[in-house]
Amino acid sequence: MVNPMTAVPSAQVATVSRAGELSLTLLGATGSIGSSTLDLVRKNRDRFRVEAVTAQRSAAALAKLARDVGARLAVVGDESCYGELKDALGNSGIEAAAGEEAIVDAARRPAEWVMAAITGAAGLRPTMTALERGATIALANKECLVCAGALFMRRAQEIGAIVLPVDSEHNAIFQALSAGRRADVSRIILTASGGPFRTASLEQMRAATVQQALRHPNWSMGAKITIDSATLMNKGLEMIEAKWLFNLQPGQVQVVIHPQSIIHSMIQFEDGSIKAQMGLPDMKLPIQYALAFPRRIASSFPRYDFRKPGTLTFEEPDVKTFRNLTLATEALFKGGNLPCVLNAANEIAVFAFLRNRIGFLDMTDLVERTMQHVPFIEHPTLEEYFESDGEALNFAASLIKL
Repeated sequence: MVNPMTAVPSAQVATVSRAGELSLTLLGATGSIGSSTLDLVRKNRDRFRVEAVTAQRSAAALAKLARDVGARLAVVGDESCYGELKDALGNSGIEAAAGEEAIVDAARRPAEWVMAAITGAAGLRPTMTALERGATIALANKECLVCAGALFMRRAQEIGAIVLPVDSEHNAIFQALSAGRRADVSRIILTASGGPFRTASLEQMRAATVQQALRHPNWSMGAKITIDSATLMNKGLEMIEAKWLFNLQPGQVQVVIHPQSIIHSMIQFEDGSIKAQMGLPDMKLPIQYALAFPRRIASSFPRYDFRKPGTLTFEEPDVKTFRNLTLATEALFKGGNLPCVLNAANEIAVFAFLRNRIGFLDMTDLVERTMQHVPFIEHPTLEEYFESDGEALNFAASLIKL
């Protein structure tokens, strides 16, 4: 088979075993991606065994789902939640642990398949840990590649680890790449819904409330990614992620606004032919594709019906209004530690906006000022990535006195 993931030799991808029961660990089990993954596990209990589940603070919810799927270990990142988790797991036989190091230890557990769904740069260490031991990584945490894509994918290639994209756009590219040779790809086209403010004026966006920004027109997601979608930062981060996942030049990554979210992304080959992956906006489909890869599992997911009246439309993104996309494109082309700085500043900006500390358009200004402040490093080490992340977080926070 053609291997679209340059980090993995094609022979290895072709021989990935999915016979019998597959053991898996979920890093970030209580978020929207984790919840969707566990829904699929429950419907296919004969196929999957859960080794470990983690969350940051939601101890009661984590304990409930750990019991439900028979996990062997449950971990909360916040150590103050350990007592609640241990009590909730009472007599279940499920091991409880707490702390950031415990999450990293959970990634070391002998699960064949790891869902990396921890939000933000906090997901980098545990995901790298799972990668180092050769686990198949289902990557829903785009920040791993935004912050340290060169190191992450180089290490994956060195040890022959398998990295499967879960984001709907990258999963769409992954599926479409099976239709042709990787060498024949001219460009990839990432689609974006445009978010709730696609047609809004600058005045409307300046006055936008948190509640308005959280009303995504097509997708049900966590607060952080929903705000990123509203500012188009999410698409900017996906551009950077796509460069590393598919070994592309920055100029080979394009974004187009597609308000209906039916075409999840496209590939254009050198002869001009375009391959697209389509479906209704439901994250269970890309998650299931990664879970079952290289096979497919039959599902009862709703199907898109071409017989029903409907129109698919496409627009150029308005980069003057949605300047986050311009900042992300700058980081994509310049590389080095700049994408890491971009991401860290954005984490603070979204955090502040969700707490009504800054306005909607202020988020972009904060990111831009942070990118201008933190010194550029062309070829950072992993430690320098972490240092850049910390410096950007601190500087961005200082601008709003969090």
